[in-house]
Amino acid sequence: MSRIVNTQQAEAWNGYEGEHWAAHDDRYDAVNSGFNDVLLDAAALGERDRVLDIGCGNGQLTRLAARRAPLGQALGVDLSAPMLATARARAAEEGVPNVAFAQDDVQVRAFPDGGFDAAVSRFGVMFFADPVAAFTNVARALRPGGRLAFLCLTALDGTDLGTVLDAMSAHVPRPTGPDGTGPTSFADPARVRTVLAAAGFADVRCTRVEADQIWGRDVADAAAFLGDWGPVAHHLRQAGPDAAARARQALADALRPYAHPDAVRTRGTAWLVTAGRPTGGEQPRHYDAG
Repeated sequence: MSRIVNTQQAEAWNGYEGEHWAAHDDRYDAVNSGFNDVLLDAAALGERDRVLDIGCGNGQLTRLAARRAPLGQALGVDLSAPMLATARARAAEEGVPNVAFAQDDVQVRAFPDGGFDAAVSRFGVMFFADPVAAFTNVARALRPGGRLAFLCLTALDGTDLGTVLDAMSAHVPRPTGPDGTGPTSFADPARVRTVLAAAGFADVRCTRVEADQIWGRDVADAAAFLGDWGPVAHHLRQAGPDAAARARQALADALRPYAHPDAVRTRGTAWLVTAGRPTGGEQPRHYDAG
């Protein structure tokens, strides 16, 4: 493992946050897996491709990428030791032989120059201390003509998830912070284009995509799960017991409109971002968000 420079995130993802994600990988995959196919289709993986999964977490996307490149290989990189342990266990259980995982900081990992044909990420790119440095390192790791495809959150205002989280705001701060920071740090496509251009990518495209996200089998189950999610749990711990109880009740009430007979389901929104490493003399070109 190389030197970690993203120390604040490393602390979080090797503490409560990472442990919760690792212990509930099936539940987090139920929240995010509706985006898998659109992301992997955009990456256009070939059967011999070498794939890098940035911020791979529990590794579901890494394993799916490996299956799409059965004669190639997939490497998942993440800061979180608990999540990587889950990722390795799931790969062994599922019998995916052409996958590996490494605990490291993508900003500074010594990837082989041109060692990958494609890089992907499912909501793993929003937390870099220095995103330009991170994506510059990813660009170097891609072969000329290599492809980048990732998902990042849109602004939460006006979305189902934003509505649910804001229901607690009378009692605790918004757990994700203001739009444009934290998990929504790449919510503005103009910033995405600026960062990727500075990192040397070309043909940057941002397309808004949607997918169903499953939070629990019923309102009580979904509210308990969301209430234990790291950012929410942090603010509930900081509040007094009465305020925390009111916030949990507000969360449950906000989830009721999304309850269906089989699950509590919201409609999630994301930016699907694609770009490429230039093959030679190309100059970066930029596109308005679709």
